[in-house]
Amino acid sequence: MTTDNQAAPTGATLPLGLFGELEKNWGWLMAFGIFSILLGTVGLGMTFLLTEASLSFFAALLILGGVFQIMQAIKCHGWRGILLHVLIALFYVIAGLLIVLNPILTAITLTLTLGAVLIVVGIARIMLGIQMRPSPGWYWPLISGLISLLLGGLIIAQWPQSGFWVIGLFVAVELIFNGWSYLFIALAARAAGKAKSA
Repeated sequence: MTTDNQAAPTGATLPLGLFGELEKNWGWLMAFGIFSILLGTVGLGMTFLLTEASLSFFAALLILGGVFQIMQAIKCHGWRGILLHVLIALFYVIAGLLIVLNPILTAITLTLTLGAVLIVVGIARIMLGIQMRPSPGWYWPLISGLISLLLGGLIIAQWPQSGFWVIGLFVAVELIFNGWSYLFIALAARAAGKAKSA
C-alpha cells in the first residue's frame, strides 16, 4: 500500500516528492549553504569593502539595464511611449554612473534613507501591535517594531559614519542567514531520502 506522505525525522509527515532529486543531490546544496555562511562571516569583518562591492554590483546592473533598454528601444519604432522608455533607460545609466563616480556619497545617502525607513516601519509595527493587543501574539509586531526602531535609531545616530559599513553588514548577515537556510534544507532532503530508502 502506497501513501502520499513519508515520515520525517521529527515525527511529522512530508509529502512524497517534496524534495525530488534533491534527496540524492543534497550535498551540493549543503556545500553552497556552507560557502554562503563562510562568505557572510568573512564579510562581517570587511563591511566597508562589502558595501563598496554591493554598490558597484548595483551600479553595473543599472548601467547594463539602461543600455539594454536603449538597445531595445531602437526596435520600437512607432510606439508612443518610446520617449519615456528612453528617458527611463538614460536615468538608469546616469544613476549607475553616479554610483560608480561617487560610491561613498551613495552609501551615505542610502544608509540615511534605510535608517529613516526602519524608524517609520518600526513605528508602524508598534502601532499595529498596540491595535492587536487583545488578540494572542499581539506582542510580536510590537517587539519587531521596537527592534526596527532601535536599528534605525542606531544607524541615524552614527550617520554619516554608518554609511561606510551598514550596507555591507546587511549583505553579510543576509549571506549568513541564506547559508543556514540552505544548509537546513539540504539536511531535511538527506533525511527524507534516508527515510524513503529505509
